[in-house]
Amino acid sequence: MSPFLAEITGTALLIVLGGGVVANVVLDKTKGNNGGLIAITFGWAVAVFTGVYAAAAASGGHLNPAVTIGLAVEGSFDWALVPSYILAQFTGAMIGAVIVWASYRQHFNATQDANAKLAVFCTTPAIRSAAHNFITELIGTFILVLGALLLAKPEMKLGALDALPIALLVLGIGLSLGGPTGYAINPARDLGPRIIHALLPIKNKRDSDWSYAWIPVLGPIAGGVLAALVFRFILK
Repeated sequence: MSPFLAEITGTALLIVLGGGVVANVVLDKTKGNNGGLIAITFGWAVAVFTGVYAAAAASGGHLNPAVTIGLAVEGSFDWALVPSYILAQFTGAMIGAVIVWASYRQHFNATQDANAKLAVFCTTPAIRSAAHNFITELIGTFILVLGALLLAKPEMKLGALDALPIALLVLGIGLSLGGPTGYAINPARDLGPRIIHALLPIKNKRDSDWSYAWIPVLGPIAGGVLAALVFRFILK
């Protein structure tokens, strides 16, 4: 695969498995209804492992604009490739969101809670406070990108399981820091499916919460840049 196609494929897999576990938990009349936070965080960890593993050989398995920008700031990724990677990530995220909707279409129709339907596509805060929500997303993504940079040392290679440490890191972030905002920690993961939510003919859906949409975009980018700067000038 080309790096562009790899980022599309990996990010689509990420959203199919991650958004899919949310749909299984929050939508009515599913086998996993009311599965809770543990099911969601483990589902997203598996999603990250699968997506990164699928894309890593061709593109490095970024799947996240905050990671791509962070690596460019850190100096290990070419700035000229950043736009194409981000385009691929958003494209993959939107494709994945459509697949989740198609898989759970009957359950979207059976669910009355419009907030639950929105939650399949994007994050919303438990307590709405722009400053605090932004900081939470910044911190979560800072840990993600800094952890990824530290885990990428050559002597730490695990062969076919190289994607596993990142998946476990995302699991830890979800369990530890996911409560306040739902831990988007990825602009493409949140904004791409949010756009799809706005476009799809979902029965009795609510608005797509555009007033909040900037936080899971700018918060993760800020966290990724900060992590890259800390790594580059302090820890590298």
